[in-house]
Amino acid sequence: MITGLDHVVALVKDIGAAKAAYQTLLGRAPAWQNSGDSADRVLFTLANMTIELMAPSGSNVTADRMRALLEDREGVLASLCFRVADIGKMHRRLERVALRPDPVAEVESSDADTGAAMHWKRTRAATELTRGVRMFFLELAEERRLSAATDVVPIDALDHVVVATEDSERAAALYGARLGLDLALDRSHHDWGQLMFFRCGDLVVEVVRRPVAGGDLMHDRLWGLSWRVADIEATRTRLISAGLDVSEVRNGRKPGTRVMTVRNGTCGIQTILLERSPKPAE
Repeated sequence: MITGLDHVVALVKDIGAAKAAYQTLLGRAPAWQNSGDSADRVLFTLANMTIELMAPSGSNVTADRMRALLEDREGVLASLCFRVADIGKMHRRLERVALRPDPVAEVESSDADTGAAMHWKRTRAATELTRGVRMFFLELAEERRLSAATDVVPIDALDHVVVATEDSERAAALYGARLGLDLALDRSHHDWGQLMFFRCGDLVVEVVRRPVAGGDLMHDRLWGLSWRVADIEATRTRLISAGLDVSEVRNGRKPGTRVMTVRNGTCGIQTILLERSPKPAE
């Protein structure tokens, strides 16, 4: 039923600062901007997904709830929105697997710069049944406009979104059996715990259980993002020139990958960049 990850919502304190930060990080311009429903939004659309930056606006119950979720943080990952081909079929599946979806709603949004409109249908699973991770399901009427490159070696796509769990069996049941994502990898190590990779279109939902005692067994949390780049050394040079603090490049846990950590300029969201080695010619 799920064809990919349509977008990730990052709740941020200051929409202007977040917009500037992500334009620098991604090396791309916003594809969409609008305000309404107690929030200001800026969207960056890459090859395989969108990151939606959302900041509370005004003084009302909805905006105050977003501020409470932020607490004193600059930003936090707030929700996942999966792309589906048929929202009606997805809604029925969510009911069958007891995720208690909201009624399907039709939504329209207009870009503040161009006046262009987009339409979609969506539903939301009950958060208390998705282990505390807010999940939406969306059928788009038209494709999103891509974010234009504004710098050399821009970030190409998302490689994976990381979900932290303290109960890997129940998390696997949610993402695999109930949502229908394909479990591509299940690996454990005494130093860094357990990794599970669930394929979701052209990227991965990575569920991680780290060997730390005393966590919340009932609730998972959105932990971070791993962006895919074509040339990690050149991207590192670009980000350092822009004033960002980044780590050295190191080998990733997945064979054939190299990664580096971005330590600032991400609105406090855990961020790594990943380069895949080219596949050998057959």
